[in-house]
Amino acid sequence: MGAKPFKILGIQQIAIGGPDKAKLKSLWVDMLGLTVKSTFVSERENVDEDICQLGSGPTAVEVDLMQPLDLEKKPAVHTTPLNHVGLWVDDLPKAVEWMTANGVRFAPGGIRKGAAGHDITFIHPKGNEQFPLGGEGVLIELVQAPPEVVAALG
Repeated sequence: MGAKPFKILGIQQIAIGGPDKAKLKSLWVDMLGLTVKSTFVSERENVDEDICQLGSGPTAVEVDLMQPLDLEKKPAVHTTPLNHVGLWVDDLPKAVEWMTANGVRFAPGGIRKGAAGHDITFIHPKGNEQFPLGGEGVLIELVQAPPEVVAALG
């Protein structure tokens, strides 16, 4: 395995799913005081989510409160309540290239724009024969950190 050409900087987000995001908002926004920054809806990803913020500045953590648009379709963002964990990375393309060469399985879709506007990709929850390393049941999102996050956490 050679030297890593990237660095994981910190937690970018946690994504929590449920059948009704109003109940999630009652806890996370009304009780715990998080702020709703935006909403993201995608038929392709079967999701209606409120993007909330915990903390402030470049080290703030995003908390996504998600419900499916259709309870019968996939992906079923509500069936795993802790849907995924997002990690800031300083160089996403280098991270993907290096991890793939070292046996990490990525979910289909490649690097693309995520709901918050950053480039993202996902480590598959399960490895396979060709790529034996996965999230061991946890979906992990790698998120390209913008310069201010790299400066704050790097």
